[in-house]
Amino acid sequence: MSGAVLLLTFVVPPLWMLDVAYTTPPGDPTADAPLALLLAVPLACAGFHVTVQIPAGLLGAWLGRSRSTLVKFGSAVAVAGALSLLVFWSLGWNTWGSILPPWADAMVRGSIGLTGYMWVMRARPGSVPPG
Repeated sequence: MSGAVLLLTFVVPPLWMLDVAYTTPPGDPTADAPLALLLAVPLACAGFHVTVQIPAGLLGAWLGRSRSTLVKFGSAVAVAGALSLLVFWSLGWNTWGSILPPWADAMVRGSIGLTGYMWVMRARPGSVPPG
């Protein structure tokens, strides 16, 4: 659920993607940016989903166990923030000025995706037996 919602957020493309699409000059035979973006978006979504969203959702549900869905969501977003910073830093974006815009974009899109996961994980008080 969270991966599908994450992919749907790319209906509005991020600024870095629009910049990449227009970096090659017109008439350049290697101007395959639009085709490359068709592959880059699903691969970036899959990578972010596996490395950040799934662990954040699982850890958020575990850290927020026997608490409200909002606490689970807050825990998941906090874990996602830390994991995504670690992922971006490991990809070589190690200066704060270069990491902040893509990190913020990923966090907004990831948080929207995590709401889908938390909606699935929600439970009404008393509907889940303790234990």
